Amino acid sequence: MKRILASLALAASFSALAGAADSTTINGWISDSMCGAKHAGSGAACVKKCVSGAMSPVFVDESKKEVWKIDNPDAVKEYLGSKVTISAKADADSKTVHIDSIAEAK
Repeated sequence: MKRILASLALAASFSALAGAADSTTINGWISDSMCGAKHAGSGAACVKKCVSGAMSPVFVDESKKEVWKIDNPDAVKEYLGSKVTISAKADADSKTVHIDSIAEAK
């Protein structure tokens, strides 16, 4: 029950952000669409190999370990496998983020 409520709260917060077209700042990792959250914090070499082999880069939310598609993948090509802080607009319905800015997390 707690998981469902937490998921609904997260979805509602992302929906509100997407509706307002404002950016939010989130910490997480850049992974690939095949492995998703499995590489959160490790496996940079595998992420790079998978993305070069036609997998899409994805963003893994650090706190929830949720995987989000990236609608502008060129924005993350220098950060594959890295822990990052992004400023992004989120679309909870399609589970997609548009990254406005990205930097290595400290």
